[in-house]
Amino acid sequence: MTSQDLKTQPLRPATIEDVAKIAGVSIATVSRTIRSPEKVAESTRKKVTAAIARTGYTANAMAQNLRMQRSRMVMVLAQSISDPNFPGILTGLEKVANGRGYGVLIGNTEGDVGLEEKYLSFLSTGMADGLVLLTGHVPVAGWPKNPEAALPPMVAVLRPVSPEAIAYVGVDDVAAAKVATEYLISLGHSRIAFISGPSGEIASDHRYRGYCMALSESSDQSSFWKIQGDGTSEGGRSAIERLFIRDSLPTAFVCYNDSTAIGVIGSLQSRGYDVPRDFSVIGFDDIPFAHNISPSLTTIRQPRGQIGELAMAHLLDYLPRRTVPAETTLLHGDLIVRDSCSTPRTG
Repeated sequence: MTSQDLKTQPLRPATIEDVAKIAGVSIATVSRTIRSPEKVAESTRKKVTAAIARTGYTANAMAQNLRMQRSRMVMVLAQSISDPNFPGILTGLEKVANGRGYGVLIGNTEGDVGLEEKYLSFLSTGMADGLVLLTGHVPVAGWPKNPEAALPPMVAVLRPVSPEAIAYVGVDDVAAAKVATEYLISLGHSRIAFISGPSGEIASDHRYRGYCMALSESSDQSSFWKIQGDGTSEGGRSAIERLFIRDSLPTAFVCYNDSTAIGVIGSLQSRGYDVPRDFSVIGFDDIPFAHNISPSLTTIRQPRGQIGELAMAHLLDYLPRRTVPAETTLLHGDLIVRDSCSTPRTG
């Protein structure tokens, strides 16, 4: 057979045998690498992946996954990718997903129900196997009236979801807010206000509960002082504006999150007050900007990367069963002491 004959012969589709031969492994190892990469040594997985790319067997591997009704993709549904907590969570999610041979799709909803329905079509059509929720609610648009029977495997992170039939991985909001409030009490504050997050936000309710617990256990107990916010810096500014129409003022603020705290500090400073000499302010999250403002923000640090890793591992562990146990995993939030809190003003 001449070289010209070889050129005119139709190309034969690559087979699993071709991949095994080039990678120097058995056919069974190639199959296992495609189906369950987490069960294969990293060095072997790299050789098989390189051989698949070289032979063009990728399409065949994808077809196998489709026949098995698996896409090896996970949809991450976020309320806003501009949330300062999102990059850290995503890093943890992708680290575990990539290590197990899964990809990640990101759906940015901005609270739009229509967008949620659009992204959910990825799961209903088999383009994604599971769902990670950062929205704080179950996206039921387009699902049957009995959603629990039809929803895909999912895990919620960052914001707890109601009902609690959904697995959740996050920080212990109650305990962390209690620690934040106890820190202000230890500095001598008794008139402490809590500026909440959006109405109906479960995380905000939990943090308010921790704040109340700390005050209730204090020997110098004061009344609970809750001011409605919305989780944004503008919401923090607005809360201060509403507060200053009252006759009495607190000496310290526990804020739902860092963005709220940053708004509170900005509003106080614009009125000529010094933070922390006149008012102490503590946030929650430890977003990257928290230590760059003046004064640097005392806050609760969320272990974002670890939250993402645990959530993805929990989801992928149970994907083959098509149901994820509604377990709640709460991690410890660390108090990060900076410059925005001090002893209360006198006089």
